Amino acid sequence: MPREAVLIQTFVELAHSLVDDFDVVELLTVVADRCVEVLGVDAAGVMIVAPDGTLRVMASSSEAMRVLEAFEIQAEEGPCLDCFRTGEPVVNNDLEKVDGRWPRFGPEAVAAGFLAAHALPMRARGSVIGALNLFQNGVGVMEPADVAAAQALADVATIAILQHEAAKEAQMLNDQLSHALQSRIVIEQAKGVIAEREGLDMAESFGALRTHSRNNNLRLADLARDVVEGRVSVSAPPGDSAQRKR
Repeated sequence: MPREAVLIQTFVELAHSLVDDFDVVELLTVVADRCVEVLGVDAAGVMIVAPDGTLRVMASSSEAMRVLEAFEIQAEEGPCLDCFRTGEPVVNNDLEKVDGRWPRFGPEAVAAGFLAAHALPMRARGSVIGALNLFQNGVGVMEPADVAAAQALADVATIAILQHEAAKEAQMLNDQLSHALQSRIVIEQAKGVIAEREGLDMAESFGALRTHSRNNNLRLADLARDVVEGRVSVSAPPGDSAQRKR
């Protein structure tokens, strides 16, 4: 299949995966594998920044690539680190002629069988969240069209991660809203129980509920649930007008 057709098929496949509940690592592994398939490189990997600001290996097309990426992070030098720090592509690096640029990483990569390295930034909302790494067994030059295709794949990987994070945030927000709505219902029920039992109006019963929760260091929703289920009795505050009428 021609390279252009494989690229189109890859983008369609990745786009379909974004509308469902997907595994980020699996999707990024597909991106790495497709890079090897269509870009003429021998290995590919994806590194993503963690909440603590450090890079982590998220996907690799081979075990040798994973090990080298892990070493790159440990050594704190290499094309991916430079790409991540600058937000710019780092391409067409002959690893045998980097002139001391990566004194630890260069020899390690050559020993692993890689002679050329490239890295494309994963940019989103003005910040860099990671990098796509490409390695070749022989010395080679990525043509502008290849660099553009690699950047497009890096962009798709970025969208995938943002989609995943947005979905998690949306789910968390929905859970919080749902919990808040349920809590409000229980509180209204507890107000009714207290109002009937103590002869208070709804505002006074809510005040009694809040006073009890504060005095006993209880969450309002938890106290309300206990009141509704009969485990706790909340009395009218001393001197309450309605209480005096009784």
